[in-house]
Amino acid sequence: MEIRTSLKILGLFVLPVAFYLLRTNRPGVHLPPGPRRIPVFGNIFQVLSQVDFSQSWLAFGKWKEIYGPLVYINIVGQRVVILNSRKVVEDLLDHRASKYSDRAQNLLVQYLSRQLNMVVMHYSDPWRKMRRASEAALGPRMMTNYHRKQTEESVLLAYGVLNQPISWDFQANRAASSSILSTVYDLPSIQSPDHPSIAFMDEFINRNTQAVLPGSYLVNVFPVLDYLPDCMSEWRIRARNDFDRYTRTFQDMFQRIKNRYLSGMEQRPSFCLTLVENTARHGMSDEENAWLAGTLYAAGQETSTSVLHWFFLSMILFPEVQQRAQEELDRVVGRSRLPSFADLKHLPYIVAIINELQRWRPVIPLGVPHALIEDDYYEGYLIPKGTIAVANVWSLNHDPEIYGPDADQFRPERHLDENGFLKDPKDDGHFTFGFGQRVCVGRYVANNFLFITCAMVLWAMRIEPVKDAQGNGILPDPDDFHNLNGIILRPSHFDFAASVRFEDADSLIQQARDEILRESASHEDA
Repeated sequence: MEIRTSLKILGLFVLPVAFYLLRTNRPGVHLPPGPRRIPVFGNIFQVLSQVDFSQSWLAFGKWKEIYGPLVYINIVGQRVVILNSRKVVEDLLDHRASKYSDRAQNLLVQYLSRQLNMVVMHYSDPWRKMRRASEAALGPRMMTNYHRKQTEESVLLAYGVLNQPISWDFQANRAASSSILSTVYDLPSIQSPDHPSIAFMDEFINRNTQAVLPGSYLVNVFPVLDYLPDCMSEWRIRARNDFDRYTRTFQDMFQRIKNRYLSGMEQRPSFCLTLVENTARHGMSDEENAWLAGTLYAAGQETSTSVLHWFFLSMILFPEVQQRAQEELDRVVGRSRLPSFADLKHLPYIVAIINELQRWRPVIPLGVPHALIEDDYYEGYLIPKGTIAVANVWSLNHDPEIYGPDADQFRPERHLDENGFLKDPKDDGHFTFGFGQRVCVGRYVANNFLFITCAMVLWAMRIEPVKDAQGNGILPDPDDFHNLNGIILRPSHFDFAASVRFEDADSLIQQARDEILRESASHEDA
C-alpha cells in the first residue's frame, strides 16, 4: 500500500528532484574513479545489473581491480565511496576519523529512533555521551564483571549440544542471547526459544535493518516525500508507533535495574547498573540510557550468534584445527576441570581460532557505512560532504597483500608467531570490528564470550560431520551462506554429530549445568 501510494505522487516530484541533483553536480572537480555515470540516475543501472545484493562485497571487491582501492559511485544523487584497501581505510576512517564518523541520512531511521540508536545516530554531542558511557561499562577493566555469566552460558551451550546436537543452532542462539541479556540487564538464563525478550529483539533488529537497506523505502531515495501529509505517509505513522513501542520496552527493562538500585537492593554487575551508578557523570536521561542498553543488546545478539554458527561449521571442515585446539586444551586445562578465563593467556590457539573466524567470515562483510561531515580531499580527489563511505570488510579480510596468497583459507596459525604465541595480543588480526571512532564498543565482551564458549565446547566434545547412507561424511559448503536481514552473513543450515571427547567430560559438564540452573532459579525468585 505504501509503495503504491508513493508511486502515484512520485511524478509530481521528478522534475524538481532532477533539477536538484543536476545542480549539486560540481563541474571541474575530480571525483574518485568509478563506473561511468549518467545524469540524474548516476550508477543506479550499473549497480542493479552488476551487483548481486546477497553478495555485494564480492562485486565491490572486483571493482578494485578495475578502478583501484577507492571507488566512487552515485545512486540517484547519493554519493558513495567504496574503500577496498587497508591504506585507504586507515587514511580516511582512522587518521581522519573526525571527518568520517557520521552516519548516512535516513529519514525512516530518524522516525524509528529519534537519534537515540547509537549505532546509526549522527556524530554529535549525544552520540559522544553514549559512546563514553559505553566505553566506561564495556572497556577492558570491566570485563571480569561478566566472566561468570559468560562461563555459565558456555556450560549450558556445551550441555545442550552434547545432548541434542540436532538443536545446535537453537543452543547457539540461546547462549548468545542469554549472555548479552545478562550482561546488559542481569537477567537469568533463557531456556525457551519463546522467551519474549528474544522475540521482541528479533523484531527490533529486523525492522531497523530493513530501514537501512538501500532502496527498501522510497523516502530514503526521495526525501521530498517526507513533506507529504500523514494520510499519504503510512510509513511515517508506523515508524512513530514503533518508536513509542520500543521506547516503552527499553525503559521498562532499564527501570527495573534503576529501581532496584534506588531501593538499595543488591545486584550483580550489569551494563545498566553501571549506567545508573554513573548517571551524573555522563549526564544522560533515562530515555537515553534505556535506548543505549537496548541497541547494544541488539547489536551483540546477532553478531555473536553468527560467529558461533561459523565456528561449528569450521570445526567440521577443518578437523586438524579442532585436534590442535584440543591438544592445547589438554595441555593447559587438563581433563579434571572445566576451562576458565584464567586459562585465556595460556590458550593462544583458541584465541587464534576466534580471530580467524572473524577474519575468514566477517559477520557484517560491508561493515556499517560511515558518512562525511565535511568535504575532504584525498590524493587529488574530492570526496564531498555527505558521501557515504563503505569499508569493504570482506575484501580487506581476504586481501593477499595483508594475509598472503592463502588469504581465502581458514588458517588460525596465521595469527601466531613461530613459537606459537599470538603475534600481537592487542590486535585481533582482522577488520571486522570497524574503524576510527565508530569501532565496535562491545568487542571485548564479544571476544570473551566467544573465547570461553569455543574453549568449553572443544574441551567437552568432538564435532564431526553427519554421515549419509553409505557412511560418508556430509560436509557443509563454506560458500553456501545467506545474508540475514540483508546485512549479517550466516552459513546456510547444516547438521553435525557431537560426542563426548573423554570419560567424565559429560558428567563434569552436567554437574556444572545443574548448579547453574539451581542458582538461576534462586536468582529469578529473588
